[in-house]
Formats: sequence, structure tokens, C-alpha cells
Amino acid sequence: MGDFTLDLNDDQRSVRDWIHGFAADVMRPAAAEWDEREETPWPIIQEAAKIGLYSLDFYAQQFFDPTGLGIPMTMEELFWGDAGIALSIVGTGLAAVGVLANGTEEQIGTWVPQMYGDADDVKVAAFCSSEPDAGSDVGAMRTRAVYDEATGEWVLNGTKTWATNGGIANVHVVVAVVDPDLGTRGHASFIVPPGTPGLSQGQKFKKHGIRASHTAEVVLEDVRIPGDCLLGGKDKLDERLARVREREAAGGGGVGAPPAEGRGRVKNAAMATFEASRPAVGAMAVGTARAAYEYALEYATGREQFGRPIIDNQGVAFQLADMRTQIDAARLLVWRASWMATAGKPFSSAEGSMSKLFASETAKKVTAQAVQILGGNGYTREYPVERMHRDSAIYTIFEGTSEIQRLVIARTLSGVPIR
Repeated sequence: MGDFTLDLNDDQRSVRDWIHGFAADVMRPAAAEWDEREETPWPIIQEAAKIGLYSLDFYAQQFFDPTGLGIPMTMEELFWGDAGIALSIVGTGLAAVGVLANGTEEQIGTWVPQMYGDADDVKVAAFCSSEPDAGSDVGAMRTRAVYDEATGEWVLNGTKTWATNGGIANVHVVVAVVDPDLGTRGHASFIVPPGTPGLSQGQKFKKHGIRASHTAEVVLEDVRIPGDCLLGGKDKLDERLARVREREAAGGGGVGAPPAEGRGRVKNAAMATFEASRPAVGAMAVGTARAAYEYALEYATGREQFGRPIIDNQGVAFQLADMRTQIDAARLLVWRASWMATAGKPFSSAEGSMSKLFASETAKKVTAQAVQILGGNGYTREYPVERMHRDSAIYTIFEGTSEIQRLVIARTLSGVPIR
């Protein structure tokens, strides 16, 4: 019988314990302060950079973990510490994934290091896809990228919204329309280098949760970038667009139809990024859910009512049993999707979306149950489950709402372009 294990190896356990220590000793004591301030916690990011936790090398090591568990393990422990601070630490990763998913080796080597900076001068990066009228509906995207043949530059115009680190980033990765006649298949991703004229921060959002993470609009007004800032290169883009046009001319499905699975599938630039990141978002949700569950368990064991700990009551004990069961199930779905991605196995049943859907819904439910178990105390900011409950709401919204995940899963299972 072949070897099979769900145990982390010695190296993974060592890394997990190291991250857990940082989350417990550095992040948690600062969580309430930065939530109230609603500002990027630069000192905490700096501390993470000093020990190598916020660095390209660390995330590359975890990304290339042959088991696929390095990234979800990292995300779970950081978001166990605090979701807002953790998102400030890992938010750069979405932009990095955008480059890894769509860029050339030269582009990866040039731009990803500039997203992080170094321990003495930390930087952040932003991935800009959503727009005021194009969130889940990426086909409604209006930001345009036009190639200027005379100068060899791309010119970008439009407004992006809900961008983590938007406007304060050193490097922005922007998804834009290059051929509006091709719908979502006419999109491409671009690097906007540091200090490029025409890029500015618009509205900064005051949010319900993850308030230590900077979220803002990014305004692009005649932003000119070199031709080699198109991720993947112009030759590859022209080839891809020509292939799409040939399919359309041959009657290979309407522009609005979802692309067929399998060989030759033409991926949308934003979707390629989200497909790679969804299990990681699921791991974030698992971390927040686990933090709330552990706090509620400790509270229920020590809190007495009617002369005995409240955990002696089935109404509380059964809730905790369900919370733990759902957390473990969510983690297993995340681990499966992460392993499949690393092993090169296709998400033939939309396993990436499954992991994100179940884990995010679990986080909302578990944190709400934690507030209920703490009663009136859980509703106050004196206890962290109130913040965890607010933070958990984002998981069912960003990087594909729960409704979009269900749509992706249903389409994948049925082969029908359900709308």
C-alpha cells in the first residue's frame, strides 16, 4: 500500500510554528489598535520583513512547496493572528500571483522583487481588476489599454476600485480591455511601474472589517507604460487574440459564452489570477474561523452560569462541536485544491472554487457562533470575536463572491453556461 499522510513534515511544522509565534506575539497584541486606526500597519510589515516573513524568498519557498501546502499553511496561521494585519502582509501576493500567472520569466524576475522591497525599505503591490461597474461581471470592464505604435507604449485610461494597496503600492498590476469586441477574452494584464505619471489614488474606503488593510480606488489618466510592461508580451497577446477571432469566425461560441475546458482554452487575465489564489483565500478564512472557535472554546470552559461552566450545556457544546467539524472540513477542501494545483491536476469539478466557497461560508458562520457563545461580551470590542466576525464577511465577497463560486461550480459540473 502506498504512503499516504495528512501530517505536515518536519520542515513545514517548523515554519508553521515560526509563523504562529509571530502571529501570537506581534500581530495579536497590535490587532485592536490598527483596526481602530484603519491604517496600513507599516511597523508590523517592517517587523515581518526583518525576520524574512515578508519577502519574495519566503513566499517563493512556500509557493514551490512540492506538497502544495506551504501557502495555505502560511495563510491560516497569519489570519489566525489577525485578518486585517495579515491582509496588509499578504496583499502584495495577489499582484505577484498576477505576474506569475501571466508574465514571462524576465518580467517575473524584474517586477516581483520590486513589489516587496527589503527589510530596510518595505514596499507593497496592488492587483487592480474590479471597477465601479465591473465587479463579478468582468465583462463590463471599461478600463482601456491602447497601443501607441509610434512610441511603442501602452496608454491606460479608467478607474479601478476595491484595490488592496491601491495608490500606495510601489507596483500596480492592472487588468484592462485591449479588444472590446472580444468581451472577457479581450483583456490583458499590465505592469504600471513606480512613479508612473497619470496614476493616482482615488477614494480610500472605510470598511466594515479588515480595517488595517488599505483598500482604495486607482485612477488611470493617460498612463503611458513601456511596451514590455504588457504581461506575457505583445506577440503572445496578438496570437491569443487572433486565435479567439478565428474561433468566433468559425462559430465556436459567442463572445459572452464561457470558454470551453481543456486544451486550447483561452483564459481571461483576471480569472487566471483568481483561479490560482482561491484556495489561499479559503485558507485565510480557515485561520479566522479557527481563531474565533479557539477563543469561544476557552471562554465556554471558563465562563460559569448557574454554577457550572457554560460548556456543560448541550446548546453551547454542540455549537462548538459543529464549529470544529466545519473548520476541519474546510481545511481539507483547501488542502486538496492546493495539492491539486501544485500537482498540475485540473480543477475538473471546480475544486478551487469549492474550497473558497465552503471555507468562506464557514468563517462567517463560525465567527457568528463565537459571538453568540460569548453573549453580550461577544458583541463588544473588548473581546476579539467581534472583530473576527466583522473581518469574516469579506471572504464571501472578494476574489469571487459565494454566488459566483456556486456559478463556477455549477457550470463546471454541468457543462451548461448557467447564468
